[in-house]
Amino acid sequence: MRKISDKLLIDRYINKYHIDEVFTKDMKSHMELLFYRKNEYMFKEGEPIEYLLFIVEGKAKVFTTVSNGKSLLLCFYPESRVLGDIEIFEGITATTNVQAIEDSYCIGISRENVTIHLLNDSKFLRFICSSLGQKLNRCAKNSAINLLYSLENRLASYILAASEVSGKNGSRLLTFNENLSELSELLGTSYRHLHRALNSLCGKGVIRKLASGYEITDPAEIRRLAADLYN
Repeated sequence: MRKISDKLLIDRYINKYHIDEVFTKDMKSHMELLFYRKNEYMFKEGEPIEYLLFIVEGKAKVFTTVSNGKSLLLCFYPESRVLGDIEIFEGITATTNVQAIEDSYCIGISRENVTIHLLNDSKFLRFICSSLGQKLNRCAKNSAINLLYSLENRLASYILAASEVSGKNGSRLLTFNENLSELSELLGTSYRHLHRALNSLCGKGVIRKLASGYEITDPAEIRRLAADLYN
């Protein structure tokens, strides 16, 4: 994580997402702009949380580690989402792993400043209640997805969420940050089953394998299969 000292950029992000409007008092002097490189952890399960984060550019994936040591994908966090609210209010360590899947910027307010300035701010508390309600709904939906949707659907959602523009011809290029064994854990399946699902999508012309990953060749079909899962 790197702190960015750029007041104009901080103000632009604050104004874009109206972050200053969720507080009763002016909190700009307590806001910091934090940069996380692709694959860098924002939070690690079981470790202390230093900041309440507002994602203002980029995207992160959230996953948990269960008792047998395996990981399970929970959701993705795009721009405008809040991270660390549950842990800071409950005074606990990170309950999940949050990892940037692309270079990301966050507006952060330190845990100390949240405790001093915001725990009795009724406007901010209403905002947090709304945020927690959205997270609860998302958690319930994504739990059902893991149980009821096919691997092909879940894989398509992952591909759509984790893909990035190649920059050459505007096509979307999926580059796995994990190896296939790690990805199979995240999606709650076996390596062999995941490989079959990838081959199935390739056979249907939805994606094609390249030396550097997988390219989406049918964006409409990948969106249909993904059906806004893991949001």
